[in-house]
Parts: sequence; C-alpha cells; structure tokens
Amino acid sequence: MSRPTALDLPTNVVSRQLDTSRGPFAVLDGAPAQGAPVRGHVLMVPGFTGSKEDFLDLMAPLTAAGFHVVAVDGRGQFETAGPADEAAYARAELAADVLAQTAALTAGSGADAPVHVVGHSLGGQIVRAALLSVPAAPYASLTLMSSGPAAIEAQQQARTQLLLDHLPVLGMEGAWQAMRTLEAGAGADGAGDVQEATPGWLSDFLHRRWLGTRPEQLLATARQLMTETDRVAELALLPLPKLVLSGEADYAWPVPWLDEMAERLGARRVVIKDAGHSPNAEQPAETAAALIAFWGDTEERQGDSLTGE
Repeated sequence: MSRPTALDLPTNVVSRQLDTSRGPFAVLDGAPAQGAPVRGHVLMVPGFTGSKEDFLDLMAPLTAAGFHVVAVDGRGQFETAGPADEAAYARAELAADVLAQTAALTAGSGADAPVHVVGHSLGGQIVRAALLSVPAAPYASLTLMSSGPAAIEAQQQARTQLLLDHLPVLGMEGAWQAMRTLEAGAGADGAGDVQEATPGWLSDFLHRRWLGTRPEQLLATARQLMTETDRVAELALLPLPKLVLSGEADYAWPVPWLDEMAERLGARRVVIKDAGHSPNAEQPAETAAALIAFWGDTEERQGDSLTGE
C-alpha cells in the first residue's frame, strides 16, 4: 500500500466532493496558480487498499507545472460511500465510474484542455477497462503506474487469498490487527516491501483508511487482482500515448513483466530509482518529473499533428 509522506494539503489543493452522473466521489483537487492557464487535467485512480492521498505528494509539482490534478477515492474506498454488495464493485462498474469522473472533472474552467489519466496498481487495470469499454474516451494519454498486464504474481496471490479467507471471519478491525501482527514478525508492510518504523500519524491514517473502506470492495477487487486476464494486445490498438512507470522492484508484478508489457504497448518506459511499488509516494519528485516530461511530449506531438508537421 502507498504511504504518503504527509497529509497536510498544499494551499492550492482542496478536499471536496466530485459530483458525477454515477454519484459523488471524495477527491483531492489541485489547481494551478490562480490566473494561470490550465495546461491539462489529470485524473489519478488509486490501487488496492489505497486512496486519493496516495497521490498527495505529486500534487505540488504537477500543479506548479500547470496541471489541474484530481485524485479520487473510488466507490467504497475510504471517504467515498459504497454499497454492501460485491456486485457493485465489478470491474465494469468501476470502469464506468472512471468515465463519469473524467466527464465531471473537465466541466467548467479549462474544459478544452487535454485529459491525462493515471492508474496506480489495481487502478491501472480499472482505467484500462474504462478505455477498452469506450475506445473514443477523451484521454490525451494513459499512464500505468506499477500496474501489470494480468493477474498478480503467485506469492502475492497467496497473500491476497489470506485476505479473502479471513476478512469475512475477522471483520475489518480483526483483519487489520492480524495484518499488523504478521508485519511485525516479517518486518514488511504486508505486501512484501520492507518498511522503516511508521510514524504515529501515518499509522493512524492507514488504520482509519482501512476501516473506511467497504469490505465488499476489498473482497471484489482482491478477486479481480487474482483473475485479471491479459488485455495488453487490445490496449495496444488504442492510438493514444502510453507510459509504463514503476520502481526498480515490484512485489505485485515483477519488473520484467512491466518491461515486456511496455514493449507490447509501444509505450514509453520509465523506471524510478530507489522506489518499489509506490514511486508516487517513495520518490515523488522523480515521478512527477517523469509524468510532466511525458505529458509535455504528448502536447508537442499533438501540436505537430494539428500543424501537419
């Protein structure tokens, strides 16, 4: 799970509700400096057990570069409500939410600016499903961040199966305490990444986020991570610029899998040094710089196509 370095909001970032055709979603909304033109909109979709705060460390550099950034809690995630029904979290439902969020975030100021979409981990596979359901969706680019081609690797599937087995029995609080006990013994964050001592404010936030997430959402998306099929060939057919970004190591999808996926997609490939599954939180400055460079090249390519060069 991503572990933000701080929870204080920059002065140009607000926590608000994004009203969409599929209901309201809790978001962090970051704007460029007042009066500055909107260079582009960015929708950021978090991963399994994650939330909008996973992208908080990216917001200052991205908004400073002129981008309007909206990070979401998906349905049933943290501060966005969701029903007590696993069917509500089917992949098609979550993909439709992303399309509705996209339509809502572009309303108003800067409506003509391009829209870039970023999906982290599970969020990348949800975004992929959204794009494949509506190939003409209005995105200028796609970034898959630490998000692989199909199901997670075998060891992580075994960890995820433990959640599926025990969450219905233990409940959310019981499962949380069990995970903390396992981590204390293994010296890891429960997903395979060794962690330094967790400060109290972060422990409190991670606990509160876990308890705020619907168990039905966790169970449904856990199964999706274990059964997702390879849809890379379909995605490669969509004519939009793509970026595959990850750390130097990844517990969910091994880095060679991500390298191969980028080749199959014809995508730009960026590896962030000294980062694992969450480069957005582990090396935010380098991750933001890679995103800004990619989006800048996308703008140039679009400008050249408009001028016929």
